[in-house]
Amino acid sequence: MKGLKVNSMPKKILQGTVVSSKQDKTVTVLVERKFKHPLLGKVIKRSKKYSAHDENNEYAAGDKIKIIESKPISKMKRWMVIK
Repeated sequence: MKGLKVNSMPKKILQGTVVSSKQDKTVTVLVERKFKHPLLGKVIKRSKKYSAHDENNEYAAGDKIKIIESKPISKMKRWMVIK
């Protein structure tokens, strides 16, 4: 049994907009989500920024991209750009 890879959970994939690409090999992505309030039934919009690894510095502010969970790359980066 040693050496066999155990099937792990699938990694999360989020879609968002690049808001900053000033750092080297890093982009800041704004991800918005909408959900219905459990009591009021009203649709609420929440947003969060993620730092993602962009190896070739190919994305600029305003680009729509997808990011996927990864192992920690630095103190703030736990996501990678997949397009």
